[in-house]
Amino acid sequence: MTDRTLRAVLWDFGGVILSSPFEAFNRYEERHGLPRDFIRSVNATDPHTNAWARLERSEITGEEFDTAFAEESTRLGHRVPGADVLDLLAGEVRPEMVAALDAVIAAGYRTACLTNNVIGGAPRPEVADVMRRFHEVVESSKVGVRKPEPRFYEIACDLLDVEPPECVFLDDLGINLKPAAAMGMTTIKVVDPATALARLAEVTGLALVE
Repeated sequence: MTDRTLRAVLWDFGGVILSSPFEAFNRYEERHGLPRDFIRSVNATDPHTNAWARLERSEITGEEFDTAFAEESTRLGHRVPGADVLDLLAGEVRPEMVAALDAVIAAGYRTACLTNNVIGGAPRPEVADVMRRFHEVVESSKVGVRKPEPRFYEIACDLLDVEPPECVFLDDLGINLKPAAAMGMTTIKVVDPATALARLAEVTGLALVE
């Protein structure tokens, strides 16, 4: 059923607009004889204070992350340099998600990209092109907080001048969706893009899928 009270659509980037880095993680693990999802298990250990969390809040440098992640992964049984993990983060743009983003903007919805990211060089041209479409972009490396910290979502709402119940939020991680739902947002977990877009079409009333 269409919810006409919705005013904004919030989007995660990696795993939603871009293909999931988890796919690249799994390929790396297979090549190096590591247990499947080992890198994710490192990131999930002490998730608010580990090297990954500190890097996304710009509390440590990439060089410090390289060492810290290697130490954390070693404690869990397998040494993985942090630099290797950073090299795996570049995903491919999903055209169907970009088309949906364009459609919700054309329909008058406010949009924001909510991304946990790290300080780096200039984005690839195709990524920069998508980023320019959003009304607002909230980056953990710039605001000093990250998903799933509630303040991150509050910043997005403040920038768009909307209340949480007026938002629908798409993310590929349940841990990031949970606080958004608790604040009153409509949440969509992106596992299969087609399924997620069908749900977004349902809540917005837009024709986003054939």
